Amino acid sequence: MDAAVDPDAMLMLAYARGDLAAFEALYAKHRGTLYRFLLRSLRDSHRADELFQETWSRVIASRARYQPQAKFSTWLLQIAHNLMVDSFRRQRPMAGGDEAEIALAGAAVPEREQPDHALSEFERRRGLQRAIEQLPDEQRTAVMLRLEHELSLEEIAEITGTGRETVKSRLRYAMNKLRDVLAE
Repeated sequence: MDAAVDPDAMLMLAYARGDLAAFEALYAKHRGTLYRFLLRSLRDSHRADELFQETWSRVIASRARYQPQAKFSTWLLQIAHNLMVDSFRRQRPMAGGDEAEIALAGAAVPEREQPDHALSEFERRRGLQRAIEQLPDEQRTAVMLRLEHELSLEEIAEITGTGRETVKSRLRYAMNKLRDVLAE
C-alpha cells in the first residue's frame, strides 16, 4: 500500500516523526468508528472502553515501526480485532446485548414525515441488530466489517487473519441466518 494513496497513512507517518497534530487528526477521524466496532462486537461497554484505550495505546507504541502496508483504518481495526480475540480467549463474553441496544436506541433514525413510518424503520433496525447479535462471533465480526465499515473481502480477511474464501463463507452463512431470523 502506497502511503500517498492513503492520507491517514501519511498522518501516521507524520505522527511517527513527532507531529502530535497528525495523531490528533487520526484519533478524531477514527475514534467513533473504532468504538462502534468494539461495542457492537463485544456487547459490553466496559470491555469496549478498555479495548478502545488499549488499541490506541498500541497505535502509539507502534508509531516508530508503522509501515503502510494496508489502509490505516484496516490496520487500526486489525489491532482492535486481535485484542478482542485475546480478550475472548481469556474470558468468553457473557450473553446479552443491553449495551448494544442502548447504543442503537441512541443512534439517529432517519426522520420521516409520518411517525408510524419512522417507528417501523426503528423496529426494522432494532430487529436487524438483534439478529446480528445472535450470530457466532466470527460471522458477526465479518458482517459488521462488511456492512458498517464497507470493507472488501480482502480487507476483512486481513483484519481477521483468515483467508478471503473463509470470509466469503462466513458472510454467506451469516446472511442466510439473518434472512431466516428476519423472515420469522
